[in-house]
Amino acid sequence: MYPTPLAPSFRLLGPEDPPPVSIVNGSGTSPFVLTCEHAARAVPAALGDLGVPAEAMAMHVGWDIGALGVAEALSGLLDAPLVIQRYSRLVIDSNRPWGSGQLIPAVSDTVRVPGNERLTPEAKAARWHEIHQPFHRAIDAMLDERPGSRLVSVHSFTPRLMGRPEDPRPWRLGLLYGRNGGFAEEIVAALGREADRLNTGFNVPYTVEDDNDYTIPVHCDARGVPGVLLEIRNDEISGKAGQTAWARLLAKALSRISETAPKR
Repeated sequence: MYPTPLAPSFRLLGPEDPPPVSIVNGSGTSPFVLTCEHAARAVPAALGDLGVPAEAMAMHVGWDIGALGVAEALSGLLDAPLVIQRYSRLVIDSNRPWGSGQLIPAVSDTVRVPGNERLTPEAKAARWHEIHQPFHRAIDAMLDERPGSRLVSVHSFTPRLMGRPEDPRPWRLGLLYGRNGGFAEEIVAALGREADRLNTGFNVPYTVEDDNDYTIPVHCDARGVPGVLLEIRNDEISGKAGQTAWARLLAKALSRISETAPKR
C-alpha cells in the first residue's frame, strides 16, 4: 500500500453534510461485526453533483444497490453492530487503499465523473481524511471493543457491467476473502443446499487484493480477524422483499456458526 497523505489545509464537509460514519445497534451482542462500505450515494455539498447525472448516480456505479437494506435487516436479526458509510463510492471508495486507481475514479463502468478529474493532491486527501478514514477508525474501534469477533462486509454487484456486456456474472452470491478463507467456507457449509441453489462462488465476481482493497486486508488479514465480504446480485435486493429474504437466509447461516462462537 502507498503512504497515506497529510491532512489538507481546508475542510471539505460542512454542517449540512451527513456524518462520515453511522453506527447501528452499537451495543449488539452478536459475535459478528457488520460493515457496509457503499451504503448510499451522498455527495458533499461543496462537490455539487460531481457532474454525474442523477440516473447514473442511482446505478451500481454510485452505490451498492440494496446492500444497506440487507445489512440493516441482518443487524436486527443477529443483534449485530453495523458500521455504515453513506457517501457515494464516486466521492471516495471506502473499500480502496490510498494509491488505488479506483479510490476516486474519473470513470466508473463507462460513466464519466467530471468532478473527479484533475484533482489536486489536497483535494484527494480531504476526501480520504474526512470520509474514508473516520469510517475505518470506527471499524477498528468496534473490533477493539469486541475481541474474538468476526467481520461481515455487505456489498452488492451488477449482473452485467456496461463496459463488458459480453462477460455476464452468473452468480447470485459471492464470498470474498484475502489470506484466510476459513470463515467463507464455514458460511457455505452452513448454507448447505442453499449454496448450490444460489450459485455461490468464492472470490467472485471480484478478488481481494492488498493493493486494491481495504476492509479485508486491513481489518481482517492484518489483525488476524476472520472476515468475509459478501457480494449479492443487486437485482435480487433492489426492493424491501428481496432484502428481507436475503437477510433471513444469511442470518440463518451465520446463526449456525455463532452457536460455537464466543458470546460477549
